[in-house]
Amino acid sequence: MASLLLILLAGCGGENPSSPEIEASPPANQGTLTVWANGEERAREGLTTKDGWSLDFNHVYVSLADINAYQVEPAFDASTDAPLPGKAAAIAIPGPTVVDLAITGKDAETVLVGETPAPAGKFNALSWQMPLAAEGPAQGYSILLEGMATKDGQTIPFKLGVKKELGFVCGDFVGDERKGILTAGGKADLEATFHLDHLFGDGQEPVDSDINLSAFGFDPLATLAGEKGVDLNSQDLQARLGAADYQAFLQVLANLGHVGEGHCRQTQAFTTITSFNL
Repeated sequence: MASLLLILLAGCGGENPSSPEIEASPPANQGTLTVWANGEERAREGLTTKDGWSLDFNHVYVSLADINAYQVEPAFDASTDAPLPGKAAAIAIPGPTVVDLAITGKDAETVLVGETPAPAGKFNALSWQMPLAAEGPAQGYSILLEGMATKDGQTIPFKLGVKKELGFVCGDFVGDERKGILTAGGKADLEATFHLDHLFGDGQEPVDSDINLSAFGFDPLATLAGEKGVDLNSQDLQARLGAADYQAFLQVLANLGHVGEGHCRQTQAFTTITSFNL
């Protein structure tokens, strides 16, 4: 018999994004659900910040674990404080894993995170955790950005790491293609999307646009550059930035996670994964 991963989540000092009860489906009604990560063209091809810096990323590492997908009714709205609805079919890819969103290439826009057997139906909610990576080039970080920044003839290398565990719970994927609709014996995709323009802004948009008014930008980092460029982590920023700027940085971190253009809510729930044989 196939083994379906079911989830029991217990909140500890934070929101529990998986309070729904679990409904198991028979193996005959299963397909394969695949989860991808996407940093969009900004991670792959670079971006211009709200304050005029051109950023080219060598690496955009994100650490992922406890990726949970849900079938919920009614639909979940991550823009509210409401919990996930009372009943849900749920599956999990426990991880952890680290993926680099900058090296996918133009012909491969997303990075495979994992796949799992899942009950047929519409998966219209997704959650994931971002622990500090335990090993590899991103060790000690949940997010690590590396690249080159250019403005007015000046080019400086940058390395920005987040030493803070993050987590997101999201509603339905929003995009040109529908995702998460799984038929028996078929395959369906879900996507964890990371919007770097929420962190740096978008130089192609007006300065008073919503994205630029709320973005952190690159100037606050450039002012802290040393002889070797920008080499900072979130603890450095807490120590060296003013309180208002550091709070602005934390706020944009809370808005990085999306599902396509669909919004997510930051959460710090702790997850326990249990496997049941059906």
